[in-house]
Amino acid sequence: MMAVILIALAAGCASALMFASIISGALISLLLFYLAPLPLMVAALGWGPLAATIGGIAAATGLGAIFGLPYCIAFAITVAVPAWWLGHLALLGRPLPAASEDGSAPAAVQLEWYPIGRILLWIAGFAALTTIAAMLTLGNDAETITNSLRGGLMRMLGQRGSASSGDIERWVTVFSIIAPAAATIIAMMTLTLNLWLAGKITATSGRLQRPWPELKSAELPPMTLVALSVALAFCFVGGLVAMFAQIATTALMMAYGLIGFAVLHTLTLALKSRVFWLCCTYAMVITFGWPVLAIIALGLADAMFGLRQRYRRGKPPPLPAS
Repeated sequence: MMAVILIALAAGCASALMFASIISGALISLLLFYLAPLPLMVAALGWGPLAATIGGIAAATGLGAIFGLPYCIAFAITVAVPAWWLGHLALLGRPLPAASEDGSAPAAVQLEWYPIGRILLWIAGFAALTTIAAMLTLGNDAETITNSLRGGLMRMLGQRGSASSGDIERWVTVFSIIAPAAATIIAMMTLTLNLWLAGKITATSGRLQRPWPELKSAELPPMTLVALSVALAFCFVGGLVAMFAQIATTALMMAYGLIGFAVLHTLTLALKSRVFWLCCTYAMVITFGWPVLAIIALGLADAMFGLRQRYRRGKPPPLPAS
């Protein structure tokens, strides 16, 4: 138990330092800030959710004592709670007794692990909630939030760059409109990347307390399409409700984008140049950004028409083991 506490405190200190590094303003601090949940997630996956709980409480308390209550609350909402809960879900499993060959009694007990698709849905929920919480710190209505974003961007772009004031105002207007969606995408991607990295680190070290999941078979719950449709409808209401609906829609769309990559990995299994085409796809998405819309469409098509199920049914059955 003492070893778990020491590891939890070390993970909490590392996470708190990475979170607080953003104060320095250095470029590398931005990367460290986004990777702040990683140490706590590693502790959760390798030593259990209790380690992440202890480390998260210690880190939040230390940040609050040094920098004030706002830093404590921000760390708890954006880093500690998601790291603890996602680590808990990743290790959540229920026993499934496997019957013996003669059907007499269960021979062994297997575990059914919490579905990866549902974990992805939780990540989308955390991304939406943290973005909404950040927007509410800027104001209580959509106009105030937009004006606060516009004012902050004007100060940033006004101090650097030689563009005319008219060009700056046009860019600021565009950025202030897309800022909530962009923040949601960043939160979604960073949480997903941190959980994946934490899993790889613990699996490499032999501390991962579950088998590595088959990511290309991940599926979102069927009701996610209904939630996406409702959120999309509320985007046209206007005001603060529309802003929050846009944030929720963006998070769910990115979840379907990740499912789209899983579909792509499945549908390209039979290709000889599979690695080449997958690398080209990832490079295009990272470089240009907009091709992710096609990946999102692929994820939505799989949810509606079952592309992967159709692909698997069309494949010949595997040969029996000799």
